[in-house]
Amino acid sequence: MGQLLLGQVLSFSGDPFEDGLAAARIESAGALRLEDGRIAEIGTRDDLMARHPGDTVTDHMTALILPGFVDAHVHYPQTAIIASWGKRLIDWLNGYTFPEETRFADPAYASEIAGRYLDLVLAEGTTTVCSYCTTHPGSVDAVFEAAEARGMRVLAGKTCMDRNGPEALLDTAERAYDESRALLERWHGRARLSYVITPRFSPTSTEAQLDALGALWAEHPDCLMQTHLSEQVDEIAWVRGLFPEARDYLDTYERHGLLGANGVYGHAIHLEPRERDRLREVGAALVHCPTSNTFIGSGLFDIGGLKTEGQRVGLATDTGGGSSFSMLRTMAAAYEIGQLRGRPLHAAELLWLATEGSARALGIDAHVGRMVPGQEADLVVLDLASTPAIAQRAERAESVWDQVFATIMMGDDRAVAATYVAGRKV
Repeated sequence: MGQLLLGQVLSFSGDPFEDGLAAARIESAGALRLEDGRIAEIGTRDDLMARHPGDTVTDHMTALILPGFVDAHVHYPQTAIIASWGKRLIDWLNGYTFPEETRFADPAYASEIAGRYLDLVLAEGTTTVCSYCTTHPGSVDAVFEAAEARGMRVLAGKTCMDRNGPEALLDTAERAYDESRALLERWHGRARLSYVITPRFSPTSTEAQLDALGALWAEHPDCLMQTHLSEQVDEIAWVRGLFPEARDYLDTYERHGLLGANGVYGHAIHLEPRERDRLREVGAALVHCPTSNTFIGSGLFDIGGLKTEGQRVGLATDTGGGSSFSMLRTMAAAYEIGQLRGRPLHAAELLWLATEGSARALGIDAHVGRMVPGQEADLVVLDLASTPAIAQRAERAESVWDQVFATIMMGDDRAVAATYVAGRKV
């Protein structure tokens, strides 16, 4: 026996940025058939119910069924300090992030926050995250253990830094390599877990450490490498002073073997033309973190220009520099930034970024993020009239896309009618 989920079903035949809005389709009388934690069939409710009369049926009525949200750039250790007041990037790190991350030397605290974080995002409809941990190997163990217990697809890695931080958080080039390799060998490919090589960013790593992590990536090229790039203008000036020989910020990674197709670069707001050309040339991925970029005053990501020139782009909350665990709120912020850049995003483009776009950025779109047979059945079900305010707007909607857009702009966890992980409602 399988299970049938009934509702309005969203699917994409392509990238709506490249292939047009016709690439997005909502089947108003849709259905999914799930077997063994995967999507087995997609069709209409009448057809699938007629052909599979013995299946269990869950009728989500007019709610929208879509792939679970994929959050491509987070810092789960910052869960408890989310929405802290008044800092920009460098002050944020010194005032909030570093003091909190020192607490992760305690494995019990790391385990508590890891479980809390994953439960919070599941309630928001997010089924996959790519997270930075802390410099403590136990912080990686904690989030992978919590993910494995929940059956989630999670990517994460030990954050490496050997300068410009508190002594309690600094490792060395040798420790960064050795501990990252040991964690990679323990976790990468186990269950639904992937290890990510993770220099925090070039200002907190010596050239020796960047070389060591570049060597590790060369030895394990199937792994992702994640870091930060060109988030704030004062950060870029800092990088320029620390790396006077580098052509630009991206070059501080490239010259140490940390640029490639499996590279995932968070923020990427203030890119030079050469950087944009090189990122596109190697097929690297950029991650748009809109609530973070406004909350800590970083700038306005050029989603329209970057997608037009062929860049791979994902979407992320950037917890806790980002001010919400919700990918709905993140999509709303992406829309607002698009307006300020003169390129407002359609609801179909926003949902694509939060699902297949982020999965592509992380190289996991063969597993999650798409509504096709064979995909792992990580799903979110959105109530398109979850609050009185949204319901009254939905009544005036001229199309289902109007309804979806209202939920994106005003929705929160109340809009999440259900979250499924590998076919299991959680």
